[in-house]
This record gives sequence, C-alpha cells and structure tokens, in this order.
Amino acid sequence: MGVSQHTLQPEEIYPQPFWKRLGAFDFAWAALMTIGAAFTYALFAGLMDGYEIVILAGSLLALVALGWSWRQVQAFTLVAGALALFAVGLYGGDYARGEQSFFLRFLFSSQSAVMWMSALYVGATVAYFWGLTVRSEYINRVGSAMTWSATGMGLVGLLVRWRESYLINPEYGHIPVSNLYEVFILFSIITALLYLYYERRTGVRTLGGFVLLVISAAVAFLLWYAFDREAHVIQPLVPALKSYWMKIHVPANFIGYGCFAIAAMLGAAYLLRAREGAGGGFLSSRLPEPELLDDLMYKSIALGFAFFTVATILGALWAAEAWGSYWSWDPKETWALIVWLNYAAWLHMRLTKGWRGTPMAWWAVVGLFVTLFAFLGVNMFLSGLHSYGEL
Repeated sequence: MGVSQHTLQPEEIYPQPFWKRLGAFDFAWAALMTIGAAFTYALFAGLMDGYEIVILAGSLLALVALGWSWRQVQAFTLVAGALALFAVGLYGGDYARGEQSFFLRFLFSSQSAVMWMSALYVGATVAYFWGLTVRSEYINRVGSAMTWSATGMGLVGLLVRWRESYLINPEYGHIPVSNLYEVFILFSIITALLYLYYERRTGVRTLGGFVLLVISAAVAFLLWYAFDREAHVIQPLVPALKSYWMKIHVPANFIGYGCFAIAAMLGAAYLLRAREGAGGGFLSSRLPEPELLDDLMYKSIALGFAFFTVATILGALWAAEAWGSYWSWDPKETWALIVWLNYAAWLHMRLTKGWRGTPMAWWAVVGLFVTLFAFLGVNMFLSGLHSYGEL
C-alpha cells in the first residue's frame, strides 16, 4: 500500500517575516492612525504633560500592532472614528446642538449611541442563541455583525462623550472612564472585542450567546443606572481622579474584568455541556469539544490575570501619588487583592497540578462573582477611599 507524501513548501520551512505579510492598506491605515495621533498632539500638546504624551504614543503603537495582527480592527477603527468625528463636527462648539441636530439627537450623541449599543448587544444575544438552536451559520454571522455594530456604537458613544464633557464646561472635561456608567460601557466594549478575537481565531460562533449574556446583563444595569439615577449626566471629576493614571489603570483593569467574564461564561458552557454527557444532547451536539472550551477558559484567565496584575500595580502607584501610600487596605484594594489571589491560585493549580475540566469551570464561574463583588458590591455595601464610585 502506497503512502502519500507531502512535500514541504519553502514558506512552511521558512515562514515569511511578519512585516512582509503586510500589504499597502496595512501601511496606509497605520499612517492614518499616526497622522491622527500627531494631529491630536498638535491640538492639545499644551494641555498634556510628559506622561500623557507617552500614553498617546503607547496607545498608537498598541493600536497599530493590534490592527496589523487582527485586520478587522482596521475597518472597525476607521468606521467608528469617522462616525465620532462626524458627531463632533455636528456639535461644533455648541453642546445645545445635541437637541437640534437629527443625527445627534437620534444616532450619534453619546447617550443615543449608547442606546443603540444596548439594543444591538441584546439583539446579538438573541441572534447567537437562535443560531445555536437552529444550527444556522448565517444567523450566527448576523450575531457577529450585530456585536461588531454594537461595539462600534459604544466606542462612538465614549469618544463623543469625551468631547461633550469639554463642551459642557472645560473644567468638566475628562476621558470617559471615571464613573460606573462610563466603565460599564467600557466593560461591554472590551468584553465584546475580546470575544470577537477568540471567535476569529477559533472560527467558532456557537459560544457567542453565552458571552453576550454577561454583556447584556451589564447593559441592563447600565440602562437602569442611566434612567433611574440619571448617571448619564456628565459631572466634574473629583480631585483624586484628575490624574493621567486613570487613563491607563482603568482600561487595564477592565481588560482583566472582561477576560474573567468570558472565562466564567465559557465555564458555564462547559458545565452545561458536561451535564449532558457524551450522549449527543442539545448542547453537546452544538458546542465545541470540552478540550477547546477548557483551553479558551485558561487563555482568558491567563490574559486577564496579566492585565489585572498590571492594573493593580498602576493603582498602587496612583494611590501613592494621590494619598501618600501605595496600599491602605481600603475595601476596594482588599477585594482587588482577593480577586488577584483567586486567579493566581486558579492558574497555579492548572499549571502545576494539572487541574482541568469541571472543577476549574466551577472555579471560573465562582470567580466571576468574586470579581463582581470587588467591582460593584464594594461600591454598594462598603465605603472607603474609592467612595467616588458608589451607586
């Protein structure tokens, strides 16, 4: 019996360097992003200190690296950026135009964009579960498209809100990551982008409904918080938040939170699938193999732990500058340490003891509730130096 042989191609033996895989559009997009950053610096250099200039340069490099390795981000940033600039242009220098312009009032003011984001995320959740139920790849693709659209509208909402804060009062102006309303939008955007990246890498869309559930829950809280507490109203920053540290500490924190949320929902999918066994039940015949779920859960927690560690260090540096001490055993700090120890233990048991499967899935789910209390519960039930984040 003959044995077929595969002749290795040169590109398989010597992989093409990364930069040679880039095309003209990749470089044109990177040039456009660089021009945008340079224009921002030219406009606001007088208001930026050295640290903020470093943050701007670092953000540009990170964005270009992400866009070159994940090309969907290029189109995403172009569309979201164009819509945000369109909205800012409609405002001109008058905040009152938000009620006069059709496009601002119903589409692109920060509050309108967030409402569209909310509706699209809920719609994407329904689409993903519908696609899972009827095994329709087309409906799953609709869910992906709605998730991209929702994320784009959320980003537009944050960018426009940033400009709106300066239009209301230059003293109010700040990056929109300063209160629960703003960070819930940020959490939704980051979690969705992380999921879309995993979706693109694995080619699996059947997990979308599970991940979008936690985003829809965030949206539900966001809507309640906006309508019941009028949290969408832009307020001046408290003195402790008037710092460049906020621009890096908060996003790093929420990359960690987003990863932990994804890991928990993957853990829930794993447990539901495992409950059916190998008998070809509803979920076991539709969801990926347990090994893939377990691997994605591990990678999500590993990435989240790395960013959460960086965020915790940045938070300590910020605390030293704001309050004169790196660590004060404030309730928020204490629970951040509990979250860090929880996921450090999870990774330790995975890497040194080889724990996998059902115990780790349960641990990931419980970990989300620990994280939720550290993020939201502390603000609701405890008081301390971080009381500016209370409900």
